[in-house]
Amino acid sequence: MSHAAVAEEQIVGDDRDFAFTARDFDRVRQLIHAKAGIALSESKRDMVYSRLGRRLRALNIDSFKDYLDQLENRGSADEWQAFTNALTTNLTSFFREAHHFEILKDFLKEKGRHTPAKIWCSAASTGEEPYSLAITACEAYDTLSPPVKILATDIDTNVLETAEAGVYPEERIEKLSEAQKRKYFRRGSGANAGKVRVIDELRELLTFRPLNLLDARYPMKGPFDALFCRNVMIYFDKPTQRDILSKMAPLLAEDGLFFAGHSESFFHATDIVTSIGRTVYRRAERKA
Repeated sequence: MSHAAVAEEQIVGDDRDFAFTARDFDRVRQLIHAKAGIALSESKRDMVYSRLGRRLRALNIDSFKDYLDQLENRGSADEWQAFTNALTTNLTSFFREAHHFEILKDFLKEKGRHTPAKIWCSAASTGEEPYSLAITACEAYDTLSPPVKILATDIDTNVLETAEAGVYPEERIEKLSEAQKRKYFRRGSGANAGKVRVIDELRELLTFRPLNLLDARYPMKGPFDALFCRNVMIYFDKPTQRDILSKMAPLLAEDGLFFAGHSESFFHATDIVTSIGRTVYRRAERKA
């Protein structure tokens, strides 16, 4: 390590509540990769300090080294979950990448009412995406009780609690049409002024469950007609992406749609999923 790097590391430690060395950061990166598959880049050092620093304060621990030692040697399941929750990024919004919901709506219309559709939202975050899926289903079938079941999962248990509650600041739905706001949300009053809550009919279409995409096996049963795994794979390295895709693809219906994020591509996994355009995929045809 250069003298400049040593000096910078010392300044970082001196200016903050806790010393945070390059070794500490490397340990965090290794632990979160092993636990959740997340590949943290060097640029995430400040984020890691900020988010895990809250855990050190909450637990009254004096150093990152002590915290990580305790986590590795005798960390409880709850603390491992808190560690994972702290380092999970949850950026989402209603109808993010709106073209996907139009594709899904057309797909559901074509499928018709005779066979119930199953949808899996694999990174539900705070709920905006799965509720957008529920609204899309209602509009595709023109009813508040469409023949659709939506499974919403996430590794972060904190955001799942928010998702299941279905309560949001009013500005979160400002980009929705006035008709959608009136039909699918109820405005709060009194202590809940400035907030909205999704209607019960949408909530009844959804089932929320915690899930680590690195798990050896997934407990849910397919086939799913649509699988949303958007803006998640960018946090995994290529081998981890292949592993996850190899577990997801068999859960898709033969004509099922796999939706990825706009910055994600799977050229390294064309034997597992095949692009049909606009970051939508289908299961690759099996070779004879």
